[in-house]
Amino acid sequence: MTEEAGLRSARVVVADDQTVVREGIVMLLGLLPGIEVVGSAGDGEEAVALVAELDPDVVLMDLRMPRCDGVEATRRIRAEHPRTQVVVLTTFADDDSLFPALKAGARGYLTKDAGGDEIARAVRSVLSGDAGLSPSIQRRLLERLSEPERPPVPGPAEPPDGLTTRESEVLALIAEGLSNQEIARKLHVSTATVKTHINNLFAKTGLKDRAQAVRYAYAKGLARPPAH
Repeated sequence: MTEEAGLRSARVVVADDQTVVREGIVMLLGLLPGIEVVGSAGDGEEAVALVAELDPDVVLMDLRMPRCDGVEATRRIRAEHPRTQVVVLTTFADDDSLFPALKAGARGYLTKDAGGDEIARAVRSVLSGDAGLSPSIQRRLLERLSEPERPPVPGPAEPPDGLTTRESEVLALIAEGLSNQEIARKLHVSTATVKTHINNLFAKTGLKDRAQAVRYAYAKGLARPPAH
């Protein structure tokens, strides 16, 4: 373990499924003072396992990865290893990527055009208890907070037909036209978990396909039909 200016270097794990990108980030971080790369992972599952093994200070986390994506990996790391902070380093800055990652527990969010100094600042920020957000991400958060909230869709007092609250949520998102992967990202669960919920709710309601599910959600007040 190296020391910089009398302080322990931040121990970092890099998670990215693209080998060239991952190796480039590792090489870049190796040139920065105050950072020690202790491991690298090719997907979210490997990242979670490395955190358990190595107890790093920070994980630099890509979002779009196989087996276990960055949002789910972030959620698991923050739940199981709260001392380890997560800084997202991704190509995507859209709301569907940004907000699920922050809700899952990421303390920093950078896009891959960030330079070495910006990455180092983000690592130092999250370790000191601050947020490590790029200026563009900070602006997007402020814009989102200033947007008026949409009124919630009124739902039934109790889920119908013995559905659980989560099954009702999944059904409402199906009615909004979301795919299984999009539902998984929105609810911070795995795609396999979403499929299990869908199988269960189809069995309880006797639904056969997504079209029937949409009509059912409208009829039961779980979702509002689009205005014409």
